[in-house]
Amino acid sequence: MSALPKAVLYYSPGSVWSSAVLLALEEKGYADDEVDLKIVDLAKGENFSMSYLRLNLKGIVPTLVVPFRDSLSEDVESRYKPLTDKKAIFALLDKSRSPLSRTRTTSAAPAPSLAPATVAFSAASSALLDVLHADEVSPDLLMFYNARDAASLKTLAANVVPVLVGRQKTLADCLSESEAGQIQASEKVKQFWKEKQRETEELLAVLLAADKEEAALDAVGKTKREEFFAKAKAAWDSAVKDAVVKLNKDIIGPYALGDQLSIADLSLAAWIRGVVILAGGTAGDDGSVAIGKVEEYCGCVLGKDFQVVDARQKDIAAVSKLAAFWDAMRQRESWKKVYRTG
Repeated sequence: MSALPKAVLYYSPGSVWSSAVLLALEEKGYADDEVDLKIVDLAKGENFSMSYLRLNLKGIVPTLVVPFRDSLSEDVESRYKPLTDKKAIFALLDKSRSPLSRTRTTSAAPAPSLAPATVAFSAASSALLDVLHADEVSPDLLMFYNARDAASLKTLAANVVPVLVGRQKTLADCLSESEAGQIQASEKVKQFWKEKQRETEELLAVLLAADKEEAALDAVGKTKREEFFAKAKAAWDSAVKDAVVKLNKDIIGPYALGDQLSIADLSLAAWIRGVVILAGGTAGDDGSVAIGKVEEYCGCVLGKDFQVVDARQKDIAAVSKLAAFWDAMRQRESWKKVYRTG
């Protein structure tokens, strides 16, 4: 009998949404040998290579490549399908390993169902996921616009310029090789590369000049910096702020749908951790401190209407629901394993 074909997860350790899928694998009890993990080096622009674009035309991570269910018989060569929609990935991982599934597995760990149990909870979960997965609030994109003044712009440049330079080189190489006929790429792919190249060059134009005082910039440089700050301000002071306020209002606590972990919590955990880090928090902060930094960074005040037991004061304390969620997730083994290296 041939070996059972395995799913392959293409991911980046630094990607917020990659970590959400890793949380799902842990919570569902998949064994380490049941899914092959392949790193996509975003700092080298590997997500824009032709080989990766054949799996994911958007050039983003994660991508889960899975065997078709009806091609797992011993006498049929397995065919594979890439899943690039994050919600579809979570849904498949949830269904593929459960007490009711027929999936052969090497794991003896429990496989709790993470799907909402009722129609109402399913609708609430879907609404939360829509907020979390909107492009304008993705921490994987916000990291490139995490500056609103000259000092933070310098810090940002030191952190992300190497990534952008690596991306720029890969895009230039891909375009050059396609024009020379060394690789075959459709016009659609070439246009995709050119658009990403333009976006990268625009960011680099601002960030490579981050050490210059504003007075030393020419008119074009000043305009580009002003446009960058305006985009960053709109992202954080409007889009992220609105998302944080809505999430804090709509989740039940301590988890998104109440006392039990659900599929919505995987995205919420990865997202809020990414936002906390970008806002200057750390993984070691308790919930009130971590979410407090997000409130200060986005300019919002969250309602403190969730009751928790304060272990230090041995009393009941009122915190925001996002703070209670943060503390609940930090205690889970999945969080500790996925984020053990920070």
